[in-house]
Amino acid sequence: MMSLGIFLVIGAWQYIIIGVVILLLFGGKKIPELMKGLGSGIKEFKDASKEDEEPTTNKKVEDNKQ
Repeated sequence: MMSLGIFLVIGAWQYIIIGVVILLLFGGKKIPELMKGLGSGIKEFKDASKEDEEPTTNKKVEDNKQ
């Protein structure tokens, strides 16, 4: 079984190599689209988690307004 510590010992060269491999796999034009999709996905997740934290009384009032 691999230890989690092995993932924490990644140096700068390893990050550069990983970045180059990703650039080669996806291409320069595709990466901004991927990051944009990732950002919108994270934003939707945050919005959904905020909705779950709201009290249910506020949701009932909003439902009655519609």
